[in-house]
Amino acid sequence: MQLNPCVKHKVVRKMVREFMETELRPIDAEIDRNARFPWEVIEKMKPLGFFGLQVPREYGGAEIDSISYAVVIEEISRVSAAVGLCVTVHNSVGAYPVVSFGTEAQKRRFLPALASGDRIGSFCLTEANAGSDAGGVETNAVYDKDGYVINGTKIFVTNGGVCGTSLVFANMEASDRPGGGAGVFIVEKGTPGFLVGEIEDLCGMRANPVSSLFYEDCRVPEENLLGKNGDGLRIGLAALDTGRIGIAAQALGISQAAFEASVKYAKERRQFKKPIGSFQSIQNYLADMATEIDAARLLIYRACALKDAGRPFGPEAAKAKLYAGGLSRRVTDRAVQIHGGYGYSKEYDVERYFRDAKVTEIYEGTSEVQRMVIARAVLSQPA
Repeated sequence: MQLNPCVKHKVVRKMVREFMETELRPIDAEIDRNARFPWEVIEKMKPLGFFGLQVPREYGGAEIDSISYAVVIEEISRVSAAVGLCVTVHNSVGAYPVVSFGTEAQKRRFLPALASGDRIGSFCLTEANAGSDAGGVETNAVYDKDGYVINGTKIFVTNGGVCGTSLVFANMEASDRPGGGAGVFIVEKGTPGFLVGEIEDLCGMRANPVSSLFYEDCRVPEENLLGKNGDGLRIGLAALDTGRIGIAAQALGISQAAFEASVKYAKERRQFKKPIGSFQSIQNYLADMATEIDAARLLIYRACALKDAGRPFGPEAAKAKLYAGGLSRRVTDRAVQIHGGYGYSKEYDVERYFRDAKVTEIYEGTSEVQRMVIARAVLSQPA
């Protein structure tokens, strides 16, 4: 029986929320405090399809639509943004490029392990001298004896400390193979020369093991090149478009959590012998939060609908990510203000939401980069 799309999305939301409230909520503060990756919850998520959300069923995935995907990421992030980050990065920029650009042999070799969660994926682009400037990467891949030798360092890699499969963005100009430009290489854990650095001590998203990854004379076979020689930039941009939908949904989840906590607190906290929710300044905060959260959700769903229709969705994904990222910062700031001094205490979840929110304006393209993408689309339209 085919469910009405709206009903289907409600069912997905209900199922994910119940799981997260039961399995993740009891430890959400602890894993943040101790910067601990919750393997015990991840293991329970694996057989439920969380790591193959948009991977075709023939490769072991769940193959859900993009709005359902956004709902899943939102609901995970509503409880733990760090775990939501793990799942969205794994799916959108870890598995998605293999689904979209891999050969049949690559799909059959790499996707089952990614879809099952046996290998967690990462996308390695950012370097000390290259982040927003993807063309400035210094990691290089040189062709040598039916394979490539990769040398370079990637920093701030989400899932870096636990990834089993990394997609590495590298410069191929030094290679004698035709095509040049940039390439994306699939590098698996255990490959000689693939080393994991120390876990970063970050302000927020502390339960995600972000680290540097080192590639030192790391040799991969030619069949690990994703796409063709020189396709790296095209693959990277397509992955980032998809990734921005996921990060927008993550930011939305943080906003929703902060909003719900604020409504609850506004009803319970009493000052001047009445709930603070009866004061107009608090009501204005809550009204603005509710309106902007709905606006962000609709922007995300529009980008999802375009993606599933096979239409260009890059500018729409950029708008969703720009707005939702900024919103998460604004909403969590208001949530702390509503909670007053308690909002600045680690005893209350809004303090964590506040720390987690900021980075949603930075990764998968800063807000400044999103504005560049949007402006380029606007200016390309006929007068």
